[in-house]
Amino acid sequence: MQQRRGVALSKKSFFSSVTILGILMFLSGVLTRVLPSGSYERILKDGREKIVPGSFSVLERPEYPLYRWITAPLEVLFGEDQVTIIVIILFLLLIGASFRVLDESGLLRYIMETLVAKYEKRKYVLMGLLILFFMSFGSFFGIFEELIVLVPMAVTLSYSFGWDSLVGLGISAMASGFGFAAAILNPFTLGVSQKIAGLPAFSGSLYRLLIFSVIYCILYGYLYLYAKRIEKNPSFSMVYEEDRALKDRFTHFEEPISTKKENLGKVVKIYGYFILSMVMVIALGFFIPVLSAAALPLVAVIFLVASVTAGILSEYKPFQGLLKDLGKGFMAMLPAVLLILMAMSIKHIMTEGMVMDSVLYYASERMSGLSPNMAVLGLYLLILMLDFFIGSGSAKAFLVMPILLPLTDLLQVTRQTAVQAFLFGDGFSNLLFPTNPTLMIALGLTVVSYPKWIRWSIKIQGIVFIVTLMFLFLANSFQYGPF
Repeated sequence: MQQRRGVALSKKSFFSSVTILGILMFLSGVLTRVLPSGSYERILKDGREKIVPGSFSVLERPEYPLYRWITAPLEVLFGEDQVTIIVIILFLLLIGASFRVLDESGLLRYIMETLVAKYEKRKYVLMGLLILFFMSFGSFFGIFEELIVLVPMAVTLSYSFGWDSLVGLGISAMASGFGFAAAILNPFTLGVSQKIAGLPAFSGSLYRLLIFSVIYCILYGYLYLYAKRIEKNPSFSMVYEEDRALKDRFTHFEEPISTKKENLGKVVKIYGYFILSMVMVIALGFFIPVLSAAALPLVAVIFLVASVTAGILSEYKPFQGLLKDLGKGFMAMLPAVLLILMAMSIKHIMTEGMVMDSVLYYASERMSGLSPNMAVLGLYLLILMLDFFIGSGSAKAFLVMPILLPLTDLLQVTRQTAVQAFLFGDGFSNLLFPTNPTLMIALGLTVVSYPKWIRWSIKIQGIVFIVTLMFLFLANSFQYGPF
């Protein structure tokens, strides 16, 4: 079996994901023919677009031909989300090129050998620390997309400890997403939604700290039990066949890479400074809005420069070889670009067919007259559903919360509880739907297909849904406030 280098999406993963996204594009198109077209009035306030509550009106169905369902992945490159999509694509391509060089230089293997030697008898301690690291960045800083750059590193580490790529995704992408949902200070969802609700900034933190702790324990326990089972029986893994070629590269070798390249220790230190600067950019984005907006491309560029610098310093092949490997890493990510475009086109189809607002209107209408517990469940499910179409948490807050907050007031659900339901619905769904570009990027950097990801993660998602719903019911019982 030919060994794969760097990161690349397997053919099986690619075709299964394309099939699912194609079906979802078709169903979105069908909705534009079935649902009445309608729209809310919108206003600009503080530079943000907001929906005017009570302004929904049914409109004449626009002309939206069938062929545009197919051309939607191209149309999104020229639509309102053009800049966001281009940034995401460049991020993906640069990360692919970076890891190809990192792998070929031997630096990736050296880092993994060093970590395994240090934590071989304490690997589950390291697992716990990594989960806490990723969850904390999501919870405190609202960092999710930017940390996806570290997914291949986490997957490689998982191979080195005898686990599989699903564990690697769990301690990185899933941990970031769960931390994002179990927000303590997340400015992008919690900060925005509390401001819209008129609540004191970051109020109710003690209850959210309890939620964070419980979610951390659930995730660590789930990954711990699964990893233990993989150690005893590697064939139990859903991605056993897909992992084999890459896993062999980091678990079976004749001699340590350090004996071949003696200067790798010094190179790792230099590489570490680059990674530290990357983390500082992410953290400073919490305080500097301009830096936050540019964080994703900046992280990708820093990572590329770090990998190229490390490659040159580690006695890489001739410079032409470096350029060749950069190109190969770049090209290996092109199939994942198609998946991103298809995922983003689903929202585009709904918006062009003028049924996005209709979905929000009819869903919110169904909530009237419910009991407080049923209302908070309905709100949770509504946000989950809307996240299928609207990925951005802050954008969703500006569009949805002005409509739902007056309704929750009438249903005797506190605004703090409504905000918490929003956080849960927006955050955990980031790891569920193939329309979320961050999830598709994370999967694209591994051998895991979307269907296998869902089969593996749906159990913990179900557990988390029940636990978080209990937190919402408990919040109702003591009138989580201040109001």
